[in-house]
Amino acid sequence: MIELIGGLLLLIIGAELSVRAAVGLAAILQTRPLFLGLTVVALGSSAPQMAVGLQAAFSSSSDIAIGSVVGSNIFNVLVTLGLAALIIPLRVARQLVRVDIPLMIGATALVAALSWNGVLSGLDGAILLLVLGGYLVIVLRQSAHGTHCLIIADRPKRKVRPLIAQLAMMIGGLALMIYGSHFLVSAATVIAQDLGLSERVIGLTVIGIATSLPGLMTSLIAALRGERDIAVGNVIGSNLFNLLGVLGATALISPQPLSISPNALDFDLPVMLATAALTLPLFYSGYRITRLEGLLLLALYVVYGLHIVSFTTGMPLADQLESLMLHYVLPVLALGIAFTTVRAWRRQH
Repeated sequence: MIELIGGLLLLIIGAELSVRAAVGLAAILQTRPLFLGLTVVALGSSAPQMAVGLQAAFSSSSDIAIGSVVGSNIFNVLVTLGLAALIIPLRVARQLVRVDIPLMIGATALVAALSWNGVLSGLDGAILLLVLGGYLVIVLRQSAHGTHCLIIADRPKRKVRPLIAQLAMMIGGLALMIYGSHFLVSAATVIAQDLGLSERVIGLTVIGIATSLPGLMTSLIAALRGERDIAVGNVIGSNLFNLLGVLGATALISPQPLSISPNALDFDLPVMLATAALTLPLFYSGYRITRLEGLLLLALYVVYGLHIVSFTTGMPLADQLESLMLHYVLPVLALGIAFTTVRAWRRQH
């Protein structure tokens, strides 16, 4: 319990420092906070995930390595974006809708396609890392192109600390989040193992959620401070790093190919792909997520969580919920995605 509370406090303090530093660095470097949210802050949020993935791979725990990434990405979209939207409606830049979100959906589809044969090999890992390199090149070019288009001109002027102080604050905040998440993951894993949960369930729930807490705290604090770009960019960037960086490095370095369980292929990966695809119409229609849409995202995670709990406990409800998700909820979401996207496209053209 002490580790859980201590880790949570470290996450809150680290997230506050990271958000403050990101805003300050954006002012000094004359770039948008969105760029730092997509890269530096997102990379720091994904650092615990990377540590867990590599440790699981060398321990021959493929279900934890895969499940933690899948669970983290689902949690980021449904819970982190949902809670942040409840704090403040999330208006986002067109760049996210036109470039970064489609890339996140594409990366999710790529992971699902590479996993179709039941394993992620070293070659698959190399492909994912190459795609990550290409994405970083795109983000850096966009940042350089928009360097002189300052958003901070619309904000009230404030005293900005020197560059070294902002960098120190950023590093310190990220270090606190990584250190705090280590406490949380360790304590949560012990509790889950004592309860007799399988590695897949531990990865999807306990570790997936615990490693997402740095990103959750960062986005919530950014939303409280009105920094919408950081709140949203952190989620999109973190999901991309999880898929391309964490899974790529884990599959490449792992002594043996990462095996994908049938349950992950049949249910977890399709749900992850559906939640990633859901972000596009939500942002495309009005370039924002409203509080009502935030509640919808949270409700979807509750349904997903109920399925995991019922599946773990062996309740008959598990099969019913899985059938409901695969045959009703996901198709309805797909139709809703198509309808809202076409309607938004017509409005803008």
